[in-house]
Amino acid sequence: MDASDLIANYPILYHMAAKGSWQSIRQHGLLSTSGLLDLYSIQGDERVAIEDRHRPESATISHPELGTVTIRDQKPMSDAGLQRALQDELSPTEWYRILNSKVFFWTNVDRLYRLLSARAYRADEHDVLWVNTESVVRAHATRIRLCSMNSGATKPFPHPRGRDTFLAISDYPWEDWVEKRGIDEAVVEVAFEGGIPDISRHVRRVVQMQTTKELRVILG
Repeated sequence: MDASDLIANYPILYHMAAKGSWQSIRQHGLLSTSGLLDLYSIQGDERVAIEDRHRPESATISHPELGTVTIRDQKPMSDAGLQRALQDELSPTEWYRILNSKVFFWTNVDRLYRLLSARAYRADEHDVLWVNTESVVRAHATRIRLCSMNSGATKPFPHPRGRDTFLAISDYPWEDWVEKRGIDEAVVEVAFEGGIPDISRHVRRVVQMQTTKELRVILG
């Protein structure tokens, strides 16, 4: 796949964050879970519980100068499901670390709406970011990894996943996935290694949402 294909076919990328997150994201960048733990100097048992293990509920971390942020839960995933899905001799802990090293975007607004409307999240409000694909790809192409599935879910079916689940743009079998699924589902996730420190340069809209309802436009 070429970067131009990604830009042309998925002009907007969508990220769902916890309500009230935008202020911290704008100030510090959109950081991976591991990046947030580094920024907030979280170590020891608290870090292990967040970074190496399944998070059935959201986690809150605090810093005397930086304040408090919420790290999202992993409700769509389970250890049991991962045990059935993982390949390449990966352990659940290794998979959680892989996920926690990245930030994730949907390429398809329908997938965003499905997640917002899922039973686990439909009662909550969220800060949703609309990001300009061309802008962020031009700035961070080497950090991008593409994925053909929802890498953070094992429900209702634990699809196989392994060390080649996330691929650089140039390695992604774009034409094969277009033939199998069509363009809308050929790339499911766009992940950025470590995060996007200058995310405010690339965001076009930030909206507070509940399910598919736009409650308040924060930006744009």
